[in-house]
Amino acid sequence: MSPNPFVSKPKLAIFVGYYKPHLRLFLMDMGCAFIISLIDLSFPLLSRYSLNTLIPQKAWGLFAILVGAVAAAFVLRGFLHYIVTYWGHLLGVRMETDIRRDLFVHLQKLPFSFYDKTRTGHLMSRVVSDLFEIVELAHHGPEDLFISAITLIGSFIAMTFIWWPLAAVLAVFVPVIVVFTARRRRVLATAALEVKQKTAGINANLESSISGVRETKAFANEEYEVEKFLEGNGRYRQARGSYYKAMGVFHGGMEFATSILHIIVLALGGFFVMKGKMNYADLIAFTIYVSTFLQPIKRLVSFFEQYSTGMAGFDRFVELMRVEPDIRDRPGAIDLENPRGEIELSDVSFSYNDSVRVLSGINLKVRAGMKLAIVGPSGGGKTTLCRLIPRFYEIQGGSIKIDDRDIRDLSLASLRENIGIVQQDVFLFADTIKENIRYGRLEATDEEIVAAAKRANIHEFVLSLPQGYDTYVGERGVMLSGGQKQRISIARIFLKNPPILILDEATSALDTATELAIQHSLEELMEGRTSLVIAHRLSTIRDADEIIYIDDEGIREQGTHGELLEVQGAYAALYKAQFGDLVPLA
Repeated sequence: MSPNPFVSKPKLAIFVGYYKPHLRLFLMDMGCAFIISLIDLSFPLLSRYSLNTLIPQKAWGLFAILVGAVAAAFVLRGFLHYIVTYWGHLLGVRMETDIRRDLFVHLQKLPFSFYDKTRTGHLMSRVVSDLFEIVELAHHGPEDLFISAITLIGSFIAMTFIWWPLAAVLAVFVPVIVVFTARRRRVLATAALEVKQKTAGINANLESSISGVRETKAFANEEYEVEKFLEGNGRYRQARGSYYKAMGVFHGGMEFATSILHIIVLALGGFFVMKGKMNYADLIAFTIYVSTFLQPIKRLVSFFEQYSTGMAGFDRFVELMRVEPDIRDRPGAIDLENPRGEIELSDVSFSYNDSVRVLSGINLKVRAGMKLAIVGPSGGGKTTLCRLIPRFYEIQGGSIKIDDRDIRDLSLASLRENIGIVQQDVFLFADTIKENIRYGRLEATDEEIVAAAKRANIHEFVLSLPQGYDTYVGERGVMLSGGQKQRISIARIFLKNPPILILDEATSALDTATELAIQHSLEELMEGRTSLVIAHRLSTIRDADEIIYIDDEGIREQGTHGELLEVQGAYAALYKAQFGDLVPLA
């Protein structure tokens, strides 16, 4: 697999690389900016020529031609500004969408372990708000630097041509301004990065509070949430204050440095005029060039401010892009095609971190088409075991095979396409019922969606809704009951039609009546498939082909329901805890 370019390349090279697909647009933007600079530089010289030559000689015809040419040049300048403003910003937007595309694609590749440790609000901040400043830098940055360089050099040459002693005096102050700008830029960059971090914190808290608003109201903890938000908001205000303070020093110092140049020109220019070494036309032209000379300096001030905020956002983008997915296809990985569904775990070990080992030395064989039930106490590793089969997490030891092929030798896409998962906490997208079912197989037709809904026993309910299959389910399916959401998730799996099925306590959050109603759909779903069923209510898995009892010591018991009751071990104790003395043998 090729190395991650975001790791091997410097950040500036990565940033510049995003201009490559839009090079023609970029060159057009720079070309227009160059012509604008030339027009700005030519005006003082033409004014000086008119004052020194044309007006004293009363050359009306040539003067009229010159005025017309200047007017035409400024019409062109206005049109070029339109191109720079519109197409330049469009360049930035296209780069922004490219960056956001790369970031979102990268986020899709990152494993469960990354999302276990990263808050959604922080990711939203990087995908949305951080990129806004990046696009402003992408458009204005090169343009400001280019125009500033052309204007600074051109105006200084022109001033030297008009009166070099005065130009030499001004040149002494430029290094002072450059040093001041460079030093303050570092302070601005640090302050801008802190603002980014605090903004991400606010987004994370906001996302958490809004998502959990029902829990907040249930516990009457609205004031606590407000206080928590205000605390984060206060940290953001403090960070913004520090940033604006640094920006104020930066702007104040630059305004003083540039304003002092006007005083120097007025004082020295007046001195040279009174001495008879410089005429009024030259002084006027020189004064205009000083304004032209100061304009790129002020533009650079704006650039350095943009650079600080934009690169702070880009640094956070690159930081995220440099996170390497620890689960990926091996070189030469093959597709899992038409599997029988036999699963074998050999000496499997796994831990979420180095200090706590969840599974150790697990050996298990699940025959094709077999229904295996997995029971045990909370935290015993039931869900973890099932998450290892589709490689949501990578094992640290041993091997997991499907049809005698190590799952690490299979492509991730084909592995997961052949495994269907129904979880206790059903996630529905904020979309219609139809599109939520279609998520099981995106190319499915409407007829196939209806057929899947019928098999999940949700079709009649959907038809009773005013919009039918086009009914919007709300955020995370909040407008549906738990049983209705679970049926939609079952319909998704029917549509996907995988040979291997994992039911992770699929009905434990439902009431008994709803559970019994859904159990029939689940039984039909498991028919003919290799099924791993994590069960909390043991009444639902008595007919399993085999049951394993797993806890922090590993798989302690294995057998049918009747066999495990007869040995009077951990499974029988768990069963008795649920049903008392009414313990049937079958």
